[in-house]
Amino acid sequence: MNICVYGASSNLIDDVYIKACEELGRELARRGHTLIFGGGANGVMGAVARGVNELGGKIIGIAPSFFSVDGVLFEECDEMIRPETMRERKRILEDMSDAFITAPGGIGTYDEFFEILTLKQLGRHKKAIAIFDVDGYYDRLINLLEDAIEKKFLREACKKLYEGFVDINTMLDYIEGYEQKDFNILEMKNI
Repeated sequence: MNICVYGASSNLIDDVYIKACEELGRELARRGHTLIFGGGANGVMGAVARGVNELGGKIIGIAPSFFSVDGVLFEECDEMIRPETMRERKRILEDMSDAFITAPGGIGTYDEFFEILTLKQLGRHKKAIAIFDVDGYYDRLINLLEDAIEKKFLREACKKLYEGFVDINTMLDYIEGYEQKDFNILEMKNI
């Protein structure tokens, strides 16, 4: 499978996130999956790519052409796609991927997660979405989504759009066994 991993590019984050994401990369490679990611060499992005690369897995980076500063991009990618804009980058990430993992990240990662979640809610794709909740990083995000459901800003059925995980193998088992189903909030009644 082509599995997209969204995540931070910051080198300032705690090592607990780096180590967990390096292991995620190694497990993706062990299971024969291709990493599709934003092409970054640093932070969570770089950690996942290093883990995949360590075990000889396939890596496809997608980074806008304006990312041209030395040391920003992961140089060991099997393929690097260079669109002009961030919007094109997100479209290519979506189109090339069979599933999505949201690893710890900042505003760009939140943007990618909420866009892919919204597109699934609107029936634009049927792919698995997993949240990799390393060291409780996404506990508040998951609680926010549950609170929005409780307060009727989201429908109860939205819980079926994604799953949160703390264990890499359980998360990848979920993705590998995921059965794609039609889901279009605009057409659903009495949810």
